[in-house]
Amino acid sequence: MTQQSESTTTSSTTSTTTRDGDEPASTADRDLATGSGPGSRSGPGSGSGSGPGNAATATAAASASADPGAAALPPLSPPSPLASPAPPVPLADPRPLGERRVWPRSFADRLTAPLPGLRSFARFAREGALRPDPAGLADIPALPFEPGPLPRVDARTVAVSWAGHASWVIRIGGLTVLTDPVWSRRILGTPARITPVGVAWSALPRVDAVVISHNHYDHLDAPTLRRLPRDTPVFAPAGLAPWFRRRRFTRVTELDWWEAAELDGVRFDFVPAHHWSKRSLTDTCRTLWGGWVLTASDGQRVYFAGDTGYGHWFAQIGRRHPGIDLALLPIGAYDPRWWLSDVHCDPEEAVRASVDLGARRMAPMHWGTFVLSAEPVLEPLTRVRAAWEKAGLDREDLWDLPVGGSRVLV
Repeated sequence: MTQQSESTTTSSTTSTTTRDGDEPASTADRDLATGSGPGSRSGPGSGSGSGPGNAATATAAASASADPGAAALPPLSPPSPLASPAPPVPLADPRPLGERRVWPRSFADRLTAPLPGLRSFARFAREGALRPDPAGLADIPALPFEPGPLPRVDARTVAVSWAGHASWVIRIGGLTVLTDPVWSRRILGTPARITPVGVAWSALPRVDAVVISHNHYDHLDAPTLRRLPRDTPVFAPAGLAPWFRRRRFTRVTELDWWEAAELDGVRFDFVPAHHWSKRSLTDTCRTLWGGWVLTASDGQRVYFAGDTGYGHWFAQIGRRHPGIDLALLPIGAYDPRWWLSDVHCDPEEAVRASVDLGARRMAPMHWGTFVLSAEPVLEPLTRVRAAWEKAGLDREDLWDLPVGGSRVLV
């Protein structure tokens, strides 16, 4: 995986990102637009089938293990208590809410691995399936689904409730924040949800803010967002504000990596992720992708990873935002690894990411809701529990919630 510099610069001389369409033109592109695999792009690694995208994919394929639980990672080792921690990196000053900005036409330079080219698609056509076999679907009735009332909170309480997939109701600093809200039964290009939404829309308190990680259909759902008042504050990656403004949202703040904004005393920091963006045939990497660190005025901190593969960004996020109380990390949509390892963590990598972040607790997500890949539907949960135990971490700090479950940070 090609690493990038920690600091990034934003061009102020290029045109704003072009408007994305809402309908991929083919079945394959629908799968790609949900984030279930990288898509093609112009330039090296596509078209000719001989660029670095194919070389990277061939290398990943050659190193992939037949054992789905095996990961080419050294053993976890907690930091020495005698080691002097590095001083935290100063955070950027918050930017104005609703600021209108000019962005580069493409964010392809932010990719941490090339997107695959024709050779990868040819291999996918020969052997790749993005759905489990019947045996892998047999455990759908056993998926944990336990909806309950939202916890009672005050301005000093942090609580999270899992609605399913990457959709959380986060209560922090007196605000109610939705992450990547998808309350729809079905999203474009995938089968219907295999577990119902865990939090009824009617049970939500007033939504004070929404954070979006990227524009794939399983994270940016127009039917759900239409339910919100148009003056709801939205925090989005660079380049996505036009999408919201076309839908008449009036308070949209788009940020680059390592930038922040503040709402009623809660700080929203946009941080890097190992992923990509695409919503139509013509907009690959035209908008940015990333995660969010939410920090209350008393210092309580929640990290929402969005969609991401494993890599160097986690340690850098942890250095800039020390003392993360809870990391919401994806553990599903990872098989086959040769196709998805650059953009989706597997359960073992998610545990490692939590350690890299220095997070005190981890809550798994991005599994058990939509069938986006080939692993058995219950496997992410069993593997993350095993990886957590193998790493010697306190079982109480793994918040493996059922869909609809809630926990309060105390």
